[in-house]
Amino acid sequence: MKLALSVLVLSLALVILPAIQAADEKAPSADAFSLITSTPEEGFQLAVKLARKTVKTIQPDVEVLHAQRDAYSKDAGLLIEASQVVAVHFQTIAQANDFWRGK
Repeated sequence: MKLALSVLVLSLALVILPAIQAADEKAPSADAFSLITSTPEEGFQLAVKLARKTVKTIQPDVEVLHAQRDAYSKDAGLLIEASQVVAVHFQTIAQANDFWRGK
């Protein structure tokens, strides 16, 4: 089950990240990002940002997002799954940063 979830998350990342990057390239702004960060804390914050952007890209209707927030914010299983998504993003960012240049 965990392997299937990991494969699904990685597959979604491969589909969603290029869409986010393409959107950023079309309209450069303060929200544009790179996977390169100065510290692990900045890397973690970027991982959270990527997870949030992914959700907003998949479900752009803010009313629907907010309507579901109460349900998933109280579901331990869904919160753990969300944490796993952030962890996968953080792992990717850490690799891009050569584990913060300690390689």
